[in-house]
This record gives sequence, C-alpha cells and structure tokens, in this order.
Amino acid sequence: MAKGPHPTRERLIDVVVDLLKTKTTDDITVDEVLSISGISKGSLYHHFTDFDNLLDVSLARRFAAFVEVTIAELVSVTTSVTSAEAMWQGLDAITVSSQDVENRPNRLTRIQVVARASRNEAFRALLETEQIRLTTALADLVREGQNRGWLNSDVSADAAATFVQAYTLGRVIDDLTEPHLDPTEWTSVISKAIRGVLEPKG
Repeated sequence: MAKGPHPTRERLIDVVVDLLKTKTTDDITVDEVLSISGISKGSLYHHFTDFDNLLDVSLARRFAAFVEVTIAELVSVTTSVTSAEAMWQGLDAITVSSQDVENRPNRLTRIQVVARASRNEAFRALLETEQIRLTTALADLVREGQNRGWLNSDVSADAAATFVQAYTLGRVIDDLTEPHLDPTEWTSVISKAIRGVLEPKG
C-alpha cells in the first residue's frame, strides 16, 4: 500500500504556501518557517534537500492550486450537465470567474513562477511534473466532451488543454496595462475562440 504525504512535509509546504501570499521567496527565511510551523531544522532537512528545495516545492504547489480550482469547476460542470448547451453555459461561467480582476494576483504569480523555471533547471523539472499533471487532467475533460459528441473530436485534447491555460496567462498583458479591457469583451473573445475551435462541425 502506497504511503500518503508525510504530515511534517505537508505542514512545511503549507506554511510556505501561506507566506507566499504576501511575500516573495527572497523574503521568506528558514527561521520564520520553523517558528510558524513548530518543526525543527533537522526535520526540514530530512524532508527537503535544502531550504531552496522547500521553496521550489511550495511554489510549484501554489502554481498548481490556481489551475486545480478551475479543474474542479470543470469536473463539476461535466458531471452534472446533460446537454451540450448546458455544458457551454457552464464553461462560459467558469471563464468569467477565472478571468475576474480578483484573480489578477494569481495570474501575475503564475507568470513569475514560469520565469523562475526558465532560470532554474531543478525548479523547471519540478514544475514540469505539476504542469503535465494539470494538462492531463484538463485533456481528460476535453476527451470526455468529445466522447459525448459535444466537442470537436478532430481537435487534439492535449492542445485544447494547453490553449485553455494559455489564454489565462495571456490575460497578464492586460493586467499590466491601464486602462484595463472591459472584462465582458475579453471573456466574449475567449468564448467565441473556444466555440470556434471546439464545437463539433456540421
């Protein structure tokens, strides 16, 4: 029987993930994490090769958490609807939610994490594992829609899953400029683009 995540390891990750809501990795110290977690330095180095490894694992976890929220919402839609139109209405609602201005900090964090991966090979490998898991989960949902005849089966499920994640990251371009786009204009373009590619033809 496979062992689950070790509670000490998970506690350390949870503390760092929480600190990352208001701090950068450069601002988080070993002493701070140990003080908040109540865990000894020896235990930290038993579960992680070094403090940077803990920071990297926590960053990857935080990165994935944003996408996992959307995946959970998509699972809820795909398991509860009984028609293609109901599915599209559910997808439109998720698009509005995921692109909301309140998610601007999450999008900016994800861009920063991707940039870190481009400069740090160990972190890139760690993030790659998370990203493959997320893309696979989204691609499985696309395949479910294709199997039901609600989505275009000629489209690669993996490419569609990557595209869904790409347009959310692309919103950062608007996040960084003033004035911002009208949110309804942005979500309308996304909806039309997705339907144009993924609705069955004919």
